[in-house]
Amino acid sequence: MRALLFLLILFLTGPLAAQDTEVDVELFLAVDVSRSMSPDELEIQRQGYAAALTSAEVQAAISGGLLGRIAITYVEWAGEYNQRVLVPWTLIATPQDARAVADTILATDREGLRRTSISGALIYATGDFAGNGFTGLRRVIDVSGDGPNNQGRPVHLARDKALAEGFIINGLPLMTQDALSAMWGIPDLDIYYQSCVIGGPGAFVIPVLSWDQFADAVRRKLVLEIAGMPARIIQARTSTLSPYDCLVGEKMWEENRPWLVIP
Repeated sequence: MRALLFLLILFLTGPLAAQDTEVDVELFLAVDVSRSMSPDELEIQRQGYAAALTSAEVQAAISGGLLGRIAITYVEWAGEYNQRVLVPWTLIATPQDARAVADTILATDREGLRRTSISGALIYATGDFAGNGFTGLRRVIDVSGDGPNNQGRPVHLARDKALAEGFIINGLPLMTQDALSAMWGIPDLDIYYQSCVIGGPGAFVIPVLSWDQFADAVRRKLVLEIAGMPARIIQARTSTLSPYDCLVGEKMWEENRPWLVIP
C-alpha cells in the first residue's frame, strides 16, 4: 500500500512529459546535392529556398493556416547514407522565424556528395519525423533532384512504404541541361517522379527546366504544400501514364560505371 501511495505521489508531483507543438504541416525539404550538381547550382538551390521561405507569398500561406505555424527541416542528400542536416526541425510562425531559417541555409557552402539515392532520402525522412517535437495536420516530404535513383532500395518501394505510413511526397525534378545531365539524367524526369517518387493526397510535381525558374518554382511549391491546396493544376507533362521502369537509374549506373564521373 505504501509503495502504491509513493508511486502515486511521484506521478502527481513529477515533471509532466513535454507535449508536441501542433502545426499545420510538418515539412521535410530533401534537397539534392549529388556530384552531378555544380557548386553554382548548389548555391542557386540554397538562394532559391532562402528567398522562397522569406517571400510574402509563403508568409501569407503560413499565417493563413488553421494554426498559423509550420515545422520545417532542410536536409541535403546524395547517396544512400549521405544526408546532411542544414536546418533541424524548426518552428516557423513569423517572418523572423523564416529569416533565421533562411540565414542558416545561406551560411552553408559545402560541396556535393556522391551518388543519387532518392530512396535513401525517403527512408531517412520517414524516420526523422518521429520525436521531432511537432504534430502536424499533414506530414509532407518534398524531394528535389536532377536524376533518377541509382543506389539503395528501389525508389518505388521506399515510396510505397512512406505512403503506407501516411506521408505525402511531392517532387521538384530538376530538368536542366549540361554535360553531366546528358550522361546521368533522363529526358522525362518529371514523368519518372510522378510514376516512381511522389504520392499521397494531392501529391504533385513542379518541373524546373532552367535554373532561372528555380526560385519561382520553389515558392509556388511551398505555397501549395503549406496551404494544402489542390495541386491538380500543376502536374507532369501527361496525366495518363504508361507503366514506367522505376529502375532506369540503376540500369544507367551499371552501363556508365566505368566512367570516372560519379554523381
